[in-house]
Amino acid sequence: MRQRIGVSVIALLVCLLLSQDVLAQESKAGMLNAADLKQAVPTNYFFAGRTAPVQLRNATGFRVASGKMVLAALVDTSGYATDIAEKFQGLLITEVKLHMGEADVAPGAYGFGYGKDGTFRLMNVAGDDLLTTAAQTDEGLAHPVPLKFIAVRGVFRLYAGKKWVLLKTE
Repeated sequence: MRQRIGVSVIALLVCLLLSQDVLAQESKAGMLNAADLKQAVPTNYFFAGRTAPVQLRNATGFRVASGKMVLAALVDTSGYATDIAEKFQGLLITEVKLHMGEADVAPGAYGFGYGKDGTFRLMNVAGDDLLTTAAQTDEGLAHPVPLKFIAVRGVFRLYAGKKWVLLKTE
């Protein structure tokens, strides 16, 4: 009987240690993998009075040291009026305060878009502009993709093709 209790206690301790390891891995800072994105990215996004499907295949994100996340994804804007669809291309959801361009961005959900004029626009869910800043172009980028975050020396670049904007977390 004592042997069974001893084995049970050891098994319980092993399970506790393994679960702590899994929890530590889940909150590890860095880029999110496909499984993390599938779990975190919404399937639809409400913006400017409409709901649009989110393109999970064009989603990206990262986790900061506290375990909080920043997500971005492209959205199917085909149902939107032309003036909205021209400036709104994706969603940005942040659980942490960000610094973009010359502005601070509070945790929340936003729409974003890269303009033909070389700008990056961030909007609230009503479609009102919150910030507009110059987007950079990375002509040396060998394999541009529709959307991705790249970590560069402790900050993040949000790329849409070869255009990018810098995000700093606090």
